[in-house]
Amino acid sequence: MAFAGVLNDADITKALDECKGADSFDYKKFFKTCGLAGKSADDVKKAFAIIDQDKSGFIEEDELKLFLQNFSGGARALTDAETKAFLKAGDSDGDGKIGPIFCTIIKMMRVSPNQHI
Repeated sequence: MAFAGVLNDADITKALDECKGADSFDYKKFFKTCGLAGKSADDVKKAFAIIDQDKSGFIEEDELKLFLQNFSGGARALTDAETKAFLKAGDSDGDGKIGPIFCTIIKMMRVSPNQHI
C-alpha cells in the first residue's frame, strides 16, 4: 500500500468504507478517519507526494478525481461534484490545482477554533 509507514491500514479501510457511496466523500472526515489529520507536517508532505502522481508539485483535477485510489487500488473515483468541491477547498489561488497549501489544510484540521496557526 502506498501509505505504508505513514497511515494505519485499518484506518484507511475505515475511511474508505465511510465514503463508498457516490457523493458521500467529505475530505475533512476522510482525513480525520484515515489518521492524516493527526500526522506531522513531514508525513502530510509524503502523502502529498503520493497523491501528486505526475510529480508536478501540484495535485491537478484528474489526480484529485482518483484521490481515493491512492489509498486502495479498488476504491472508487470521486464524482465530478466531489472532485470540484475538494478542488475548491484546496485551490488557494484559483489556478485549478492544489499546491503545497494541501499541507496547510491538514494542519488547520488539527487546530482548535480558539488557536491560531
